[in-house]
Amino acid sequence: MGLELYLDLLSQPCRSIYIFARSNNIPFEFKQVELFKDSVLGKKPAAGSGAEQPHEGPSNSEGAGKVSLLKKVPALKDGDFTLAECNAILLYLSRKYNTPDHWYPSDIQKRAQVDEYLSWHHANIRANAPKTMWIKVLIPLFTGQPLPSEKLQEVMEGLSTSLKQFEERFLQDKAFIIGSEISLADLVAAVELMQPVGAGCDIFEGRPRLMEWRRRVEDAVGKELFFQAHEMIFNIKELSNIQINPQLKEHLAPVLMKILK
Repeated sequence: MGLELYLDLLSQPCRSIYIFARSNNIPFEFKQVELFKDSVLGKKPAAGSGAEQPHEGPSNSEGAGKVSLLKKVPALKDGDFTLAECNAILLYLSRKYNTPDHWYPSDIQKRAQVDEYLSWHHANIRANAPKTMWIKVLIPLFTGQPLPSEKLQEVMEGLSTSLKQFEERFLQDKAFIIGSEISLADLVAAVELMQPVGAGCDIFEGRPRLMEWRRRVEDAVGKELFFQAHEMIFNIKELSNIQINPQLKEHLAPVLMKILK
């Protein structure tokens, strides 16, 4: 049995794994999991060469729960071996398939720089960037209530601080985070920063250094692949016109309302 990847491309970590595997010609079976099952979020990505297209039906969601004890995506199944967590999966794939050294360098100091960014990422970029999607699209969709503008402003201020640190501490005047070639750190960062863009918050506007870096990341993995992986994110605003499954809405609304407080 070959490599199976359980992914939902609405998820930033899932997109980074998908792009990494595809750009490195790693053969895998794409098991699409719909995080918001039975809502509009089941829209399938455009077909592309490389990975096998996702299987239809509920089995992938059920399968992901069996593969990952954490019952969430991304999840990997390689024969009898299973693995969860984005960074762990990226490192596993880079080592097993002996991907080009620039992704996770053998040089101990460059590797440490990648590790440093991946550790910093979670408490900074990832702590704020996804909230833009929840505030502008998902929470209003599931609760039926508009959010006060102060909520978005608070998140954007936190994200702005993180972006400033990203540019000054990690990117500096380099093409990529660790130098002249893309690494896992760049991929994880770029995919995360597309979440606000999909929600209508163009965080790259007025930041030319950040924009040029993003373009280099797109070129390094292939623009067609990069945008195909983000197709659902770019169309996320279409959700506002869709009827949401009542049971799903009833289940999620109380949870999401806590985020408003």
